[in-house]
This record gives sequence, C-alpha cells and structure tokens, in this order.
Amino acid sequence: DSIPHSLPYLQADPVQEADWRQALAQVPGRRIGLVWAGSARLDHPHAAALDRRRSVSLAALAPLAAIPACSFISLQLGVAAAQAAPPGMQLHDPTAHLHDFADTAAVIAALDAVVSVDSAVAHLAGAMGKPVFLLNRFDTCWRWLHGRDDSPWYPTLRQFRQPARHDWATPITQL
Repeated sequence: DSIPHSLPYLQADPVQEADWRQALAQVPGRRIGLVWAGSARLDHPHAAALDRRRSVSLAALAPLAAIPACSFISLQLGVAAAQAAPPGMQLHDPTAHLHDFADTAAVIAALDAVVSVDSAVAHLAGAMGKPVFLLNRFDTCWRWLHGRDDSPWYPTLRQFRQPARHDWATPITQL
C-alpha cells in the first residue's frame, strides 16, 4: 500500500506519438508490441547467464500468432532482433527508427499492449500505464515479487511466470 502507483508517470512526446499512430494506422487489429529477449548488462558479472534465463526465442512465441485480430510490432533490439518470425506470425519492425527510450515510448504509446520478457521495455510500458503482459522467468528478479501475477509498481502489468526452469511453453500458453 505504500508504493505509489499513479499512472502514467512517463509519457511519450505527443508529436512523436501522433507520427507513430499514423505510421501504424494501416496495421490491422490490436497492435501488440513484442520483446522476447533481454540485453546483457556489461556491469553485471553473470550478465550472459542472467540474460539467457530471462530471454525466450521468437519462435517460442509462435502460439501468439493464432490470437485473432492481433498484429505484432517488434520492439526487440540487439542480437535477438535478427531472429526470423515464426510461420504464421507477421511481425512489423519499426526498430530501425528507435534510437533511444523517447523513440521507444512513442511507439509504445501508439500500441494497444506490450508483451515482454523482463526488460527495460516492460518497465517503460508499465510506467506509461500501457497494458503489459510480462513473460517472467522461474527465478524472478526481486522487483516482480513472489506469489502474485500483478505488480504494485505497475497496476496495468500482468505476469505469466515459468512454473519450472526452461518452461516457456506454460506462460506463453497462459498468455
């Protein structure tokens, strides 16, 4: 109860947001942003191992393509962005235009929701009050707490957690 969570406390630049709304206007259905992999922090001694535990392959997200009336927008940067979309999933990719968090926030503002692993994008979307569906690892970061599927920091976020290490199928199916 002591955690303030008045949202949004971050907002995109209104001009950039309008530009992205126009750019994505032809994308049919609900527009869902996707982030399937984290990025290894250079200042953390176990960064690569941590990143592997919190990341999922884009191919593992193939079941999401069966959700009717949804289009997927890549918000994935880094090496994982080169992964090909699984069969049946059309993935729109505006990331060549994303240079900083302000650009990313503007795209997020033009979306209906974000599906993400534990990443900076999940936190950004949550701070913006956007619906966020977090695919969370079994050995979660302390920020996501235990025994709950919500977040006191981001009331618009719902967690889908691995029941066991390496089991991404369960949270993806639940989502």
